[in-house]
Amino acid sequence: MTHIHSDLRAAALTSKAWPYEEARRVLKRYPDGRKPDGLPIIFETGYGPSGLPHIGTFNEVLRTTMVRRALHEMADVETRLIAFSDDMDGLRKVPDNIPNADALTPHLGKPLTQIPDPFGTHDSFAAHNNARLCAFLDQYGFEYEFMSSTEQYQGGHFDDALKNVLRRYQQIMDIMLPTLREERRATYSPVLPISPSTGVVLQVPVEVLDWETGMIRFTGEDGTVHEQSALGGAAKLQWKADWAMRWVALGVDYEMYGKDLTDSGVQSGRIAKVLGGRKPEGMIYEMFLDAAGEKISKSKGNGLSIDDWLRYGPEESLAFYIFREPKRAKQLHNGLIPKVIDDYYAARALWHEQGWDKRLGNAAHHVHMAKPGGKVPANELPVPFSLLLNLVGVMGEEADRDTVWAYLANYVPDATPASEPELDALIGHAVAYVRTVVAPTLQKRAPTDQERAALQDLDDRLAGLGSVQAEDIQNEVYAVGKAHEFQPLRAWFSALYETLLGSSQGPRMGSFISLYGIENSRKLIAEALAR
Repeated sequence: MTHIHSDLRAAALTSKAWPYEEARRVLKRYPDGRKPDGLPIIFETGYGPSGLPHIGTFNEVLRTTMVRRALHEMADVETRLIAFSDDMDGLRKVPDNIPNADALTPHLGKPLTQIPDPFGTHDSFAAHNNARLCAFLDQYGFEYEFMSSTEQYQGGHFDDALKNVLRRYQQIMDIMLPTLREERRATYSPVLPISPSTGVVLQVPVEVLDWETGMIRFTGEDGTVHEQSALGGAAKLQWKADWAMRWVALGVDYEMYGKDLTDSGVQSGRIAKVLGGRKPEGMIYEMFLDAAGEKISKSKGNGLSIDDWLRYGPEESLAFYIFREPKRAKQLHNGLIPKVIDDYYAARALWHEQGWDKRLGNAAHHVHMAKPGGKVPANELPVPFSLLLNLVGVMGEEADRDTVWAYLANYVPDATPASEPELDALIGHAVAYVRTVVAPTLQKRAPTDQERAALQDLDDRLAGLGSVQAEDIQNEVYAVGKAHEFQPLRAWFSALYETLLGSSQGPRMGSFISLYGIENSRKLIAEALAR
């Protein structure tokens, strides 16, 4: 176990940051803060591989890991994190965002591990999606144990828990039936047998014949009455009963979930109690929304994918965004990435200036403590990401890593790709972001008469500056705006962005001109004056 600095532990024990508040609830779960018999405290996250993993999926593992790390900072306890995939669930509908979708239609209703992989890379659709999830979790460096529902059911690991469900069958029905519509009550069963003829997960009434042997009776799709064991993977549990059974069988102490599962959590908690266990602790978080304000869905594919974010920004920036305000609904779209990146680097730099009490409320602390090594980097980024975007934007199609580095030679003369690997990676992100997201929206307009006169004045002043600092250039830009009586003064900067950069917003102009070069900046002004 990683050694915890005494000052860090003291601050953790009193911190009001949400991971510590959550960890405090886990400690209170047991009288002396430790699980009986020396067993580890179990954290669980759930994943339904009926669609491609998206940021919402990663969100649960990351936030849970942050709570787990907070717990370690507060107490010397052993923990495990289980990433559970409900891959024995039946496929209800074909997702909209996959290739060869028609090939899946004949397999509707079968367990996800029995559905062919439309991507052609794995043995099943579930195996493909599980691999995608694990690849990203491994890339980020999470400590977790992947667990497959299919393997647990078919391997007999849940058999004792299933017998308990069959033994308490009527009590579970008494919990669930009042929550269902009348037509659903007629067919509801917490136990879902697998059809011996078609392999489909059946939603049919079930009669328990012998809970000790697992024997049940049900009527199949063709009207045939079957008597078979529910054990060994011949049946699975309905979602809410399944969730409760896992909590009890695995001894889960903490699992967070989205606001849309609030009622499910209540019912599963009641079932867990009937099964002799108790509901785990867990935060109910708000949902991520797409750019239109709609809930992100795996099947619709309407949110940012993990790959999308990593194409335009570092993984730490994604973690930084996820950490903040988990109980407030937040949008996820390309447009917010640049600001999040700059905010992340600013918070990271601030962490080193703070005392431990302030550090624990800094998102950068949780971003890096959730990673192997648990250390917040001390280096600062020499160029803001927003400035890189503007540089790449004016460079146009010629922009690539080498040409951007050539421009940076004067702005940060001692920096190289080898000495600044983070900056080098950010240049690649900036090039990708501008080409895909920004370039299609750029449109430089012609200046008004007032703006034309001001641009000419700025050009004359730049011509006489020579080699000066960014702050000196910024002062000249301000002076031009005041001299030409722009009211308010920000209208002058908007004019610069719209006529020179083709955007409604932009960087600190002194820094941009210093980075892009006075002569190149004068060429931008000349092009604007020629429109």
